[in-house]
Amino acid sequence: RYNRSSTTFWGTGVSGRWFGAMFVMPELILHLIAAVLAGAFAVVSIGIVACRIYFRRQRAITVKECGSAIDNDRLIAFYHPNCSAGGGGERVLWKAIQCLGEMREAGLHIRVAIYTADEPSTSYSKDVLAHANERFAIHVSPSLPITFVHIYEAKKRIATSKRLSMIAESAGTVRLAWAALVQHTPHVYIDTTGCAFTFIIAKILAGCKVGAYVHYPTISTDMLNLVWTRRPMYNNDAQVAASAIKSYAKLMYYTIFALCYGAVGSLSDLVMVNSSWTLGHIRFLWRLASRIFVVFPPCDTKSLEHLPLKGREDVIISIGQFRPEKDHQLQLRSFAEMLSQNKDLKRRRVKLVLIGSCRGDDDTSRVSELRKLAKDLDIEESVEFVLNQPYPVLKSWLGRASIGIHTMWNEHFGIGVVEMQAAGLITIAHNSGGPKADIIVPLAGGGETGYLAATVNDYANAMETTLRHGSDSKENMGIRRNGRESSKRFSDEVFAREFKEAMVASGILK
Repeated sequence: RYNRSSTTFWGTGVSGRWFGAMFVMPELILHLIAAVLAGAFAVVSIGIVACRIYFRRQRAITVKECGSAIDNDRLIAFYHPNCSAGGGGERVLWKAIQCLGEMREAGLHIRVAIYTADEPSTSYSKDVLAHANERFAIHVSPSLPITFVHIYEAKKRIATSKRLSMIAESAGTVRLAWAALVQHTPHVYIDTTGCAFTFIIAKILAGCKVGAYVHYPTISTDMLNLVWTRRPMYNNDAQVAASAIKSYAKLMYYTIFALCYGAVGSLSDLVMVNSSWTLGHIRFLWRLASRIFVVFPPCDTKSLEHLPLKGREDVIISIGQFRPEKDHQLQLRSFAEMLSQNKDLKRRRVKLVLIGSCRGDDDTSRVSELRKLAKDLDIEESVEFVLNQPYPVLKSWLGRASIGIHTMWNEHFGIGVVEMQAAGLITIAHNSGGPKADIIVPLAGGGETGYLAATVNDYANAMETTLRHGSDSKENMGIRRNGRESSKRFSDEVFAREFKEAMVASGILK
């Protein structure tokens, strides 16, 4: 017969017993979660201890191989996989190493290693040091032992991803850091590429003291605001910006990533940032970081100060690697707009020269696209590209040109902007980031040091005004002199002094 008691909600049958168990289940689930977390914590703790023991042995092997045990040297390793490139970040790297060479000459017992993703060769060390001297006019003291640790094979095994790129890239840097530190375990690990997630390996697992020179935060409040306002840009796809749902999803992704980025950044023992703009973002994100110093990047202002201020040609130059964020398209469109506004300038054969280096196939392809855009804008004959040239070529253009143009939104600092000022160019930079906060600022007495712009019309008007006044006009000569004077705040000598002071004051070398 049908047993009603077994199916009654409040009965004492199967359903009744099931309902009573419901009140017990949350407690069981909580106990289960606690047990899982405790087990995970134990496993992670054991793993960290095991890694510390392993890396302690690796450090002993590294010290023995370097011969530093005899001299009691401290091993300092720089994480900079593209150390042979020719950008501003590489100039900071080699100037920092030059400073360490001077500190060794002064009696500090240190040795340096550089983690590089370049393919090894028998002459690699000699070639890279020669390139640093040729490209940046930086000579490293021969008394400083330098070891290049190649992570080329590990780099080849890492696949790139266009989805969740920040997570994918960060995971890739963690894998590279592991490969690097397994080969060469230093006492001090310094990241100069903005790869803060490598601190997990260097600090937590390998037990190194960790330093960072931050050119640009991987994520910033400006990037979050970009997504929130749904503004399309090179790092915010137009399709995502057009969709509210995709934008909110990306905002959540960015927020979670920012929290993780802040956590790993706070592991650092020493943080150097390259501008007031970067300082503000890093202070907000890396709240628990030990010491933060503003150390403006080294700019070769001294060798540019002898370039003549008068007699400049009708040439506008741009300096920077051909990366998407540099926004060279804005330069071409602004130049085309200026010529359309003033036909006389076209008859004067004003020229735009884009100077920079290509890091690989992507950059080379980008240059091809820019050449096509120049052709489409009918300015092809007035635009010249100067690619991968040594420093003397750059210096020659700095001595000829009348105007320097910079178009990157939220440029972290802008070494190229300072170099143009020091060379005596009328400098027009983007009204954001480091150029706005630190570089294109009035002198103490109120003299203007350049122009700030943001749109095609802003740039076109600034260029047109400068050219219309004439190269040697009173207005232009005043700005040239003021810009050169202002640039002295960012000289090699100032960087060397502040870098050494930060290294000593932080205690990272002890």
